[in-house]
Amino acid sequence: MESQNARERILVAGGAGFLGSNLCRRLLREGHEVICLDSFLTGKRGNIADLMDQPRFSLLRHDVIEPIRYDLRPTQIYNFACPASPVQYQADPVHTLRTCVDGAYNLLELARRCKARILQASTSEVYGDPHMHPQPEAYRGNVNIVGLRSCYDEGKRCAETLFADYGRRKRVVVKIARIFNTYGPYMAPDDGRVVSNFIAQALNGRKLTIYGDGTQTRSLCYVDDLLDGLLRLMNSTELLRGPVNLGSPRECTIIDLARRIRRLTGADVSFEFRPLPSDDPVQRCPDILLARRQLGWQPTVSLDVGLRRTIDYFSGALKPARPDRPTFETAQGGYKAFSG
Repeated sequence: MESQNARERILVAGGAGFLGSNLCRRLLREGHEVICLDSFLTGKRGNIADLMDQPRFSLLRHDVIEPIRYDLRPTQIYNFACPASPVQYQADPVHTLRTCVDGAYNLLELARRCKARILQASTSEVYGDPHMHPQPEAYRGNVNIVGLRSCYDEGKRCAETLFADYGRRKRVVVKIARIFNTYGPYMAPDDGRVVSNFIAQALNGRKLTIYGDGTQTRSLCYVDDLLDGLLRLMNSTELLRGPVNLGSPRECTIIDLARRIRRLTGADVSFEFRPLPSDDPVQRCPDILLARRQLGWQPTVSLDVGLRRTIDYFSGALKPARPDRPTFETAQGGYKAFSG
């Protein structure tokens, strides 16, 4: 892996979302200049409220489906700009698809003109409901092209194609990370993902909603581990373009996850079973041999430790706001705009 000693000027598209806001914090701690670009369609203002006064942090409100100004002059770009849960990306599937494809194109053009490295946050959803287990990067997937989830699945697949072609034909240094289920602080409690659903329901004393019979599996990676992998990939040799799977190789059934969260929260709640949504994958687990060999990376945070940290965050985030407490906009006097 190449060293990253110099301060970078890093643009994080989707920087007010779950992964993006965590990455912004990590990059600022490491001494870099960070430009957070977000449309706030699904990103949350509160996710970056504590960053607004930092001198090396700037915010640009912008939708990536529109061209991006070249005077931003980033040296690195991370593309997280897309709704990442079914509730969010199915709300406006056409915009989701355009975010994946037009957004990738506009960010790649920015990278080409600025000679910046660029990383695409792709997804395990490109594998669909897989016939191969665990899923290696060479597996081409089993995706329903016209299903309810296809705006996201196919959008991310097309974005990978754009990145690969820009790497081959436009001489842009591209990186593609296929991210598996990730959880941690700054997840939205209402985004429809299984960890946030269970924790929010448990803390509010509601039944935990399990879709299907609960025997389907997910491989859950704590956000700090994922960020380590993303940073290693971004700063790896130019020859390593990816895709590279980043996720936990340890599977957990949905019903076991529900039991863990019930135990860790101390909630006295039961389970409520509902039909499995269309095209929901039954089994999902990454083969991370490539990440181990090329990046020296593998997750280290155990599931219980990561869940405890996430529950602690949700315990604070779900508390009702004091009525006399100013809103973020009032307290900050509006957003600090990017000044060039």
